[in-house]
Amino acid sequence: MSTHRAFFTMENSDKYGRTNLNPTGYSVNASSGESPGICAYILTALSILLLIVTFPFSLILCVKIVQEYQRVVVFRLGRIQRDGAKGAGIFFIIPCIDTYHKVDLRTVSFDVPPQEILTKDSVTVAVEAVVYYRIKDATISVTNVEDHGCSTRYLAATTLRNFLGSKTLSEILSERESISHVMQATLDEGTDPWGVKVERVEIKDVRLPTQLQRAMAAEAEASREARARLIAAEGEQNASRALRAASEVIAGSPAALQLRYLQTLNAISAEKNSTIVFPIPMELLRGFANKA
Repeated sequence: MSTHRAFFTMENSDKYGRTNLNPTGYSVNASSGESPGICAYILTALSILLLIVTFPFSLILCVKIVQEYQRVVVFRLGRIQRDGAKGAGIFFIIPCIDTYHKVDLRTVSFDVPPQEILTKDSVTVAVEAVVYYRIKDATISVTNVEDHGCSTRYLAATTLRNFLGSKTLSEILSERESISHVMQATLDEGTDPWGVKVERVEIKDVRLPTQLQRAMAAEAEASREARARLIAAEGEQNASRALRAASEVIAGSPAALQLRYLQTLNAISAEKNSTIVFPIPMELLRGFANKA
């Protein structure tokens, strides 16, 4: 019987200050020439003999069921079995010498607690994220890390702080999608030696200090007011040009001014009843004066 061992080796830190594990870790193909020893054979024989003596009651302890979304890693006398993870369905163990660990292969999500981050432009923000991961190798997730869930959470929080610390506030607010993709790739690389596959990382919320929110709101309001004044000034300029062109047309035909008066009176009379005062052309008064 060949034996398999789990081991870790450390590499240098990457550009984010995160220490990487060697992606080799435990390998189902790794073996050593050590013999399990005579004691292991004796204990195995005694356990099998005990099963035969207590049959069929021993089936209660021997027969186990694994769900479709689960896998089981079996250790015999502390050594992992050569066939690796078992499941789904029924599998058998030998009591007293076999132990097993169930691993859930379904996607797991967790919230990264709010992280106080100092951005590249010296702004303090609180960032929340959510991470989705699943187990891609049940054997490695049991042998290479004590608690893959807790380790993934700690690595996600550290990666979030280190990566966003190299970004400015405007980049964090405008490049969430690209930041999520880069973080997903970084976490997936870091958790690969643990048999964990990080499927998705999403930035949930970026909370700014209250004073910074007020300053940004005042800046946005001032920008809107400036644009409104520019638009109003352009409107006045266009209106003055239109009035100048209209005055030139009216100046060329005195009757056009009278028609404009009548149009204005017609528009006013369509509204509520009111007293209207309008100028009388001097040409009419001159006509009466000549007759007198």
